[in-house]
Amino acid sequence: MGVSFRFIHAADLHVDSPFRGLTEVPPHVREGLGSSTFQAVRHLVEAALREAVDFVVISGDLYDMADRSLRAQLSLQREWQKLHAQGVRLFVIHGNHDPLSGMQANLEWPSSVHFFGADAVEAVPVYTKEGELAAHVHGISYGSRVVTANLASRYKPIADGSYQIALLHGTVDGHAGHDPYAPCSLAELIGAGFQYWALGHIHQRAVLHRYPHVVYAGNTQGRHANETGAKGCYLVDVSETLETKLRFLPLDTIRWETLRVTIAGVQSEQALLHALEQTIASAVANNEGRSLMIKLRLEGRGPMHRLLTDAVVITELLGALRERIGEFDVSLNSVPGMQWCWVHSLEAATGAELDLNALSVEDSFTGELIRSSNAAEVDEQAMQQLLEEALQSLSSNARIRKMVRAMQTERAAGWFELAKELAAGMLTEESDSQMESLPEQDAGQGGERH
Repeated sequence: MGVSFRFIHAADLHVDSPFRGLTEVPPHVREGLGSSTFQAVRHLVEAALREAVDFVVISGDLYDMADRSLRAQLSLQREWQKLHAQGVRLFVIHGNHDPLSGMQANLEWPSSVHFFGADAVEAVPVYTKEGELAAHVHGISYGSRVVTANLASRYKPIADGSYQIALLHGTVDGHAGHDPYAPCSLAELIGAGFQYWALGHIHQRAVLHRYPHVVYAGNTQGRHANETGAKGCYLVDVSETLETKLRFLPLDTIRWETLRVTIAGVQSEQALLHALEQTIASAVANNEGRSLMIKLRLEGRGPMHRLLTDAVVITELLGALRERIGEFDVSLNSVPGMQWCWVHSLEAATGAELDLNALSVEDSFTGELIRSSNAAEVDEQAMQQLLEEALQSLSSNARIRKMVRAMQTERAAGWFELAKELAAGMLTEESDSQMESLPEQDAGQGGERH
């Protein structure tokens, strides 16, 4: 029988991360972005004190660069001192962004902060505020930026009945968009004998397994348009019987979101502008007082599609939205430090309106395509043959082939309907474009083309 305790698992703070490529943002937005990673750290410390945790673990990438800024280091030192004053211990590993080989200032850190080295996996006992042994925390830092070895294989639990926590900055079973540093498998972590794997490196939070718990905390503050949604840390409660409960705590000050707006049924520029404004206003109202960085994506089919293919129209529409956002509320886009929202991009992925029934009776290639598709939809053998021909190029990869076969039966009809609509839409738009490019006829010459 163990003791109950509570800790916070955070990762990927990336303090002082630069925000690149945002050339059009107003000063208060730029200032907010620049301070957001610092504010997330303050929120982390406030959460630790508010929730009365026994300790905090951070699974790598405290800083955004190996040669960390002095401002970032002093900021963390100041915040960690607040934890130290309340008896909250901190356990830290360094990752690929902030390896131990990077330049760092010669600062005095609170004695309650433990930084794991890069030579070997170290196990450190951690106690409750009442002095009882709560767990052992294991960890190893990156000595250099690139670590391709399987660090997880070096972790060995202490068999004394206490809760075992492993801090690891790495990639489990591969992950698109992230470098495969310290690669390992989920099966390997599950069978390693630890109760909790506190993972870092992947910026999307995820609970990969429960009992034992294998958890990515995600990063504490979104830093660009691909890091959407709430960002923060996990509050972990462990009972005397080692029951583990997780609760996500948001820490972000600025949230990046992609908002999708359909043009279906939208008949005019005014109606489109209204739909966009309503979508933004709803997102602001439901964002719990945080500032918003918004990407708007127009989707669907409708009469506005032709207009939205013009890049000038998209640019002008984006400019108009930015001007009108300030009308939502006096606290938006006005007072520095207050809630604001900014539309950083607008893109159109729309299509022309389609009447598949009308197109199916046309004496055209599009009409023949739809008639053939309709016939195949009611002939299971013909549909299966078409799908196999379409997916033939993927069959050489055994893993993809297995996945496709598993999905084919369940989703074949949906795939077929989507493919038919996409093909018809592309052909219709191409036909319209070709007609528009023809020289105009001279009515005074009997309709002859010159």
